[in-house]
Amino acid sequence: MASVASPVIFKEFCPLYYLLNAIPTKVQKGFRSIVVYLTALDTNGDYIAVGSSIGMLYLYCRHLNQMKKYNFEGKCESITFVKLLSCFDDLVAVGTASGRVAVFQLVSSLPGRNKQLRRFDVAGIHKSSITALAWSPNGMKLFSGDDKGKIVYSALDLDQGICNSSLVLEEPSSIVQLDYNQKVLLVSTVQRTLLFYTEEKSVKQVGTQPRK
Repeated sequence: MASVASPVIFKEFCPLYYLLNAIPTKVQKGFRSIVVYLTALDTNGDYIAVGSSIGMLYLYCRHLNQMKKYNFEGKCESITFVKLLSCFDDLVAVGTASGRVAVFQLVSSLPGRNKQLRRFDVAGIHKSSITALAWSPNGMKLFSGDDKGKIVYSALDLDQGICNSSLVLEEPSSIVQLDYNQKVLLVSTVQRTLLFYTEEKSVKQVGTQPRK
């Protein structure tokens, strides 16, 4: 006899006021008061990462109930995409409206883990807004896409503190989504979806008809 499926229970969750209250609604820049907009979001079991229109990344640790702030030096610009990764170290990649991409290697209290905040920059390849980021499971590879169709591969050596980046693919339309697994990068653009095989440097389109 087939077992009776348990009923699905819908639960309404309240807004995360403890998180929202830790983020200012306005900041003072000289004589001007600037409204802070929340522009990007990613979560995992350890952190909630929130990007903002003032170039500030707000990172909430769910275990310690603490909010930390990280920013880019220089020009204050909107964060357009954030991507968290928990592997041996906790990493967060951040992309901005002008094409800047940075990786923050977070501090951990666990033995043998990273004890000093470090930042890696993807230098000067993107020239327009970052629309997608994707990690490899081990944190050694980061792929970034922008609204002009460029996809950049960054190889990270966390032990040596090195980040080497190169342009690997250029599409005629904006990148919508990236996902990476087992040497294959799934790419979705405004016009099509494709598989990019990173070892062979070959492309296979998913489907035959372009998106309308």
